[in-house]
Amino acid sequence: MKRKGFNQLEKLYFEDYEIGETFVSPARTITETDIVLFSAFTGDWHPLHTDAIYAEKTQFKGRIAHGMLGLVVGSALTTRLGPYAVLPKSFIAFYGMDSVRFTAPVKIGDTIHCEVKVTELLVKDETRGVIGNENIIKNQRGEPVIVFVAKILVGRKPKV
Repeated sequence: MKRKGFNQLEKLYFEDYEIGETFVSPARTITETDIVLFSAFTGDWHPLHTDAIYAEKTQFKGRIAHGMLGLVVGSALTTRLGPYAVLPKSFIAFYGMDSVRFTAPVKIGDTIHCEVKVTELLVKDETRGVIGNENIIKNQRGEPVIVFVAKILVGRKPKV
């Protein structure tokens, strides 16, 4: 089951998800301003991101976005699917992130989106469960640039 674009289907609880269910976020273009603001915010002014002459001499042949910038922006794009699509209304906490891999550079002008697939539904107790999602952030050419597994702690349906 694939849901693309803005998702109007509201997810409330752990039980509202299915293994294999997928979501595709809207896209966003990474700009030079993003890189400058991220550098200022984090203090990471590495020349690979901020010095055009230096970066031109690297294997990337130009400046690239910070890996963490691509991860943060790409993963946050899923919130644009609606307030309770990828994160249900019963969301409790971000539980963790596993197997993060930066598989290709994100360059200035690249347009990225995130594809999310539910891969795990783990019951914690009577009131909580963990949803595991495989996330693939792709560029405008459909190439994976960042891959990771996110886990979220959510509420279960109350027993009636």
